[in-house]
Amino acid sequence: MTMERRIKLKTLNSHITCKICRGYFIDATTVTECLHTFCKSCLVKHLEENNTCPTCNIVIHQSHPLQYISFDRTMQDIVYKLVPDLQDNELKRERDFYRARGLPCPKDAALAADKPGAGDEPEQPDNTDCHRKDEQVNVCLECISTSLRTLKRSFIRCSAQATITHLKKFVAKKVLNGMEKYREIDILCNDELLGKDHTLKFVYVTRWRFRDPPLRLQYRPKIDL
Repeated sequence: MTMERRIKLKTLNSHITCKICRGYFIDATTVTECLHTFCKSCLVKHLEENNTCPTCNIVIHQSHPLQYISFDRTMQDIVYKLVPDLQDNELKRERDFYRARGLPCPKDAALAADKPGAGDEPEQPDNTDCHRKDEQVNVCLECISTSLRTLKRSFIRCSAQATITHLKKFVAKKVLNGMEKYREIDILCNDELLGKDHTLKFVYVTRWRFRDPPLRLQYRPKIDL
């Protein structure tokens, strides 16, 4: 007979809490150089003025440390499973954040806007996951280089969980005639180069939170520094 051993949550806290804010991970993000994990907002704020890991002080990258961090979905799923009500409470905090500023919560707005209309893509089979139930973000992609073509349709609507890498692949397919050329594209917001693993939700909240939609991003050929 196998005995089920129960362990207290506090014995795991050191593994699932952010060393910066001391709270449980929210949007857990890992430094690819040393594999230390933090809340995404905590880590990004730290890297705005530093280029080292907050835990071990290793230099992540001399000039673009934000490109060497990655969302850790597995860790975040573990945290949500271990900590009762954390995910629901975080959603409530997000709704309160937008409500206090007189703005609609993107997750709620996505549900209301998710209705078929003129110009929509053909309906997909029921067994196809197109992330249409995700929170949605309206994006305008603007070309800022004369060496690349301008997109015929610069306005797109996609999942808030899509990353900058997804957008780079989209642009590469449209203007370079090959998705595999996505590494030749840079995506910027407010003249700031965006990290490849940033989600559109994160970019919207940290770079566009008090501005009117759509989220305006720019693309150009990659500049090697």
